[in-house]
Amino acid sequence: MKAVIVCVSVSHGNTRRVADSMAQVLGAKVVSPEEADLAELSRAGLVGFGSGVFHHRLHPRLTDFVRALPAGQGRAFVFATSGLPEIPPAPFTRPMIRLLEGKGFEVDGSFSCRAFDTWAPFKLVGGINRQRPNAGDLAAARAFAQRLRDGRKSASAAA
Repeated sequence: MKAVIVCVSVSHGNTRRVADSMAQVLGAKVVSPEEADLAELSRAGLVGFGSGVFHHRLHPRLTDFVRALPAGQGRAFVFATSGLPEIPPAPFTRPMIRLLEGKGFEVDGSFSCRAFDTWAPFKLVGGINRQRPNAGDLAAARAFAQRLRDGRKSASAAA
């Protein structure tokens, strides 16, 4: 199965580390939205979409990219890194999942984990979650990717 991961990682490389961990398991290529080849995405058996969380949403570059995608079919997953924990009734990934489903993708699950964050108020204290994503987070990301690779639908996973 060919897999591609479209990733926006702008602050500390947190999201890219998670994407690279998943890519190892999936044999996937990791690209930014600007590097993504639409023909390659349409041929992929699985496409991942992920970014850090900004104001409780995934990065606008990723969201704008998905909005511009032509309608298609195929399997997808969504992942996120964030300094703050998700609020269960409103997961960070839900808007992206709905957007992808509206484009015709079958979303097989989502993954999120905490990550080093130096957003405005946290910068004053040197940031939060300095050691994240850690080895446990990256192992959880690989386990999530393994379930996807094995064709098992994954419920949302958080590390």
